[in-house]
Amino acid sequence: MRDRLLAAEKVKAIDWRDGALYLLDQRALPFEETWLAYTDAAGVAQAIKQMVVRGAPAIGISAAYGLVLAARKRFAAGGDWKAALEADFSVLAGSRPTAVNLFWALNRLRERLDRLKPADDALAALEAEAIAIHESDREANLTMAQLGVDLIRKHQGNVQALLTHCNTGALATGGFGTALGVIRGAWLEGMVERVYADETRPWLQGSRLTAWELANEGIPVTVNADSAAAHLMKTKGITWVIVGADRITANGDVANKIGTYQLAVTAMHHGVRFMVVAPSSTIDMSLASGEEIPIEERDGSELLEIGGKRVGADVEAFNPVFDVTPADLIDAIVTEKGIVERPDTAKMALLMCRKRLH
Repeated sequence: MRDRLLAAEKVKAIDWRDGALYLLDQRALPFEETWLAYTDAAGVAQAIKQMVVRGAPAIGISAAYGLVLAARKRFAAGGDWKAALEADFSVLAGSRPTAVNLFWALNRLRERLDRLKPADDALAALEAEAIAIHESDREANLTMAQLGVDLIRKHQGNVQALLTHCNTGALATGGFGTALGVIRGAWLEGMVERVYADETRPWLQGSRLTAWELANEGIPVTVNADSAAAHLMKTKGITWVIVGADRITANGDVANKIGTYQLAVTAMHHGVRFMVVAPSSTIDMSLASGEEIPIEERDGSELLEIGGKRVGADVEAFNPVFDVTPADLIDAIVTEKGIVERPDTAKMALLMCRKRLH
């Protein structure tokens, strides 16, 4: 399957070349494919905040490259450049609070700095680490695609209808996607009749991004309002809900795009299986449960305006970006280290002790 996924690859969102980070502006999709160039950490942090790039793995990768850009500038300025770099760590870490991949990637670069020897080329070492994070995520997605397809086949291998939420494809990762990578793999195996994509209010990642990715590959996709999900499960023979994650805690609770929690509740009521697909870098074993996850809230204007034009009443709006799905609503968590079915604290700890699968 790996070779078939590689051959089918059409979309990427992150490009590191010529000493700069290039990001596909996801705010303009699907109408325009515009690449923006970044040469400093502050610019990358703003790109993350302003949703130029989104998706937990893609945010982590972008932040890693952002720190490489910062290190180059600090080094060129002379003095104690490593101490000065702490300000750039803080700027990038403050760009989004919920997705743990951001902090994981920055910590990897910090650890690489700490391991430097006097004779090492510090800037080359940091760049190599950022590139390794990027390439590792792509490989993890390929592994997860195979594992997720095997899981679908294990429980119900015939052609079926799948439901997904938000965008978890090549746009949200280093390539191929997490949940969407599994869906791509299932399509290549002839196991998908149709994909239903929640529109994903208020940024419409489902209707703008997921539908665009799937349609470009000829995968049958239908966009539906988020509130139609229960009706779809009841009437359209949905067999799996497959989603990504922005943070997974030690007990298997999952933070993901707002609306995921209600999907899991609805799926359990209708007997629809619920799969979470995410790299192990999304797992935060320092948090015991989802109650400890910081949930980002964005400006209420995102709910009350469309294209900068107000369409809602002049009232306050509650706009949390994520919610937490309890582990007892999840049938399986798929990572590049393996699969955890019916996750709990003991199973998650065992997973994190494993080596990466190849």
